[in-house]
Amino acid sequence: MNDQIRAREVRLVGPEGEQVGIVPVAEALRLAQDTDLDLVEVAPTARPPVCKLMDYGKFKYESAQKAREARRNQSLTVIKEMKLRPKIDPHDYETKKGHVVRFLKAGDKVKITIMFRGREQSRPELGFRLLKRLADEVTELGFVESSPRQDGRNMIMVMAPHRALKTVGQRGSGEEPEAESGAPADV
Repeated sequence: MNDQIRAREVRLVGPEGEQVGIVPVAEALRLAQDTDLDLVEVAPTARPPVCKLMDYGKFKYESAQKAREARRNQSLTVIKEMKLRPKIDPHDYETKKGHVVRFLKAGDKVKITIMFRGREQSRPELGFRLLKRLADEVTELGFVESSPRQDGRNMIMVMAPHRALKTVGQRGSGEEPEAESGAPADV
């Protein structure tokens, strides 16, 4: 920027984006000083390099604001994992299913892993049936994003929440409408 530009001549772009043309650096710097702006090299690899007249401080501030806004708007996908065994007790299954339901309601993806040990590896259909049953029971909260597949000793399935549930979970799961709180309304 300004005196740090080493090229002899540059392709100059005005403050409103209009093309000024190819001018010597000294003349471009003089134009920048006359308009109280900075001469900023925007494309140094072009021949000749492209420079623009702009308020560099304002440009840096606005680009930082855009970056901050983009970071604020992006959502972080969290993948929770739930591990099961093919021979799971009904009560343990219900507990694990409750955790999966809680994760899906919170708007998180859930990776469900069935771990096979020993002879269980020769019966992958047991794990497949278990995963299918779980997916059917929580179908109103989420959908199967990746269907069950064998991965060595494990069978893996990924479930994701439905779009509407995802936005509700992110807005604030602790908020409840006043009508349901049981407290009388202001009279």
